[in-house]
Amino acid sequence: MDGTPPFDVERVRSSFDFVGQGRVATNNAASTQLPRELLQLYGELVPQYENVHRGQSDASVRMTARFEAAFDTIADWIGAPSRRTISIHRNTTEAINLVMYTLLTEFRDGDNVVTTMMEHNSDYVPWYALCHEILPRFGRRVECRIARFDHETGALDLDDLAELVDDRTKLVCCTGASNFLGTKPPLPEVRRIADSSGYPQPNGERRSWLLVDGAQLVPSALVDVEALDVEFLAFSFHKFLAPLGVGVLYAKEHLRRGSLPFLYGGDMIAEGRVTPDRVEYNALPWKFSAGTPNILGVVASAEALRLTIDLTGADPGRTWFRSADRIPRAISGAAMARIAAHTTSLTQRAIASLSTIPRLRVFGVPQGEVRAPLVAFTVEGLSPFAIAAALNTRGVESRAGCHCATLAHHDLGLDPPASCRLSFYLYNSTDDVDRAVEAVRAAVAVTTG
Repeated sequence: MDGTPPFDVERVRSSFDFVGQGRVATNNAASTQLPRELLQLYGELVPQYENVHRGQSDASVRMTARFEAAFDTIADWIGAPSRRTISIHRNTTEAINLVMYTLLTEFRDGDNVVTTMMEHNSDYVPWYALCHEILPRFGRRVECRIARFDHETGALDLDDLAELVDDRTKLVCCTGASNFLGTKPPLPEVRRIADSSGYPQPNGERRSWLLVDGAQLVPSALVDVEALDVEFLAFSFHKFLAPLGVGVLYAKEHLRRGSLPFLYGGDMIAEGRVTPDRVEYNALPWKFSAGTPNILGVVASAEALRLTIDLTGADPGRTWFRSADRIPRAISGAAMARIAAHTTSLTQRAIASLSTIPRLRVFGVPQGEVRAPLVAFTVEGLSPFAIAAALNTRGVESRAGCHCATLAHHDLGLDPPASCRLSFYLYNSTDDVDRAVEAVRAAVAVTTG
């Protein structure tokens, strides 16, 4: 927005207690750090706590209103038309499993699901299980197909994807941003390929539905589900400043209306509508909210979005944290643009510096091109786990392993299937990047010397 001040990372860092401990928190692709304001909010909510949709007390009515308003905030943030398209789960993994289980009865013998070799296990293993373990027990043959990626650039092979999608492809599953390669596939092109299949869906549509794993995408870029025209989008708030235990699934409303529930019992039942021969389900979005939800986590997650605006300085004229006002898209867009610009600068700085270290290989998107705010690498002759351990002795927090991107590590022929990864967020500074890179350089120098 015009007239906004420069991004002030030191102001951002003042809201996080980890900074005072001297930590270099660069494992943000796994989970982000918690701002002090959200922890304080938790403490203030506890004395007012009561269950939602399950009481007539003033406390229950107030908490229910805050809980339901949180759905509106989350829906607005991703450009969803209403709270009816949103359901809350424990994490991205559970949200994707909901899609798998609710579509379970719709697959026909001979259908296929198409996913990619760069997926997180959470967006591959459910489909593997569906095709190889679950549906065969019902006598149905459904194939799981996997599109390739370019080993040098990390780019999704769109030609291969288009070859795999045909008139028996019920669903295409694609990451919005790889947590290993940094790749951000061109989702409009993936949508076009899915549209071209002609698959006859039960609601009369003739195209493959599209599920996007947004776990790394939503915290790093503004997402508009209606513009992308995705059927499903899953993401987690523990990668977006909020406490653990809140995942989100967006699904088009007509699909939610027509699909079976994921879990049964509790709040997903219409009040008083259970008899020996008939059960009626609750209105959306509560049809997909069986049992008592993570009430305080949902409220705090929505407030994390509001706090993001304030931390980034996207709307200096007012305070959004704890506000009840709906957030205009221009404001949320400005906040995410500032996060993207800051984390992109950090990531490019890291890649440029790491590339000067002997025997070090950076994977995925080349320097200077758009990527998620992370960089994964290996050093010839040095275990990724040894690198991570050496970084830890210098106060730098990284992650070594396959990052649950096991398919891609195997596809690249890595033995063991592991890399070391640094990942950045809005509170990281250029000093964090330089300390991390120098720690890698020192670890390599020890083995070289």
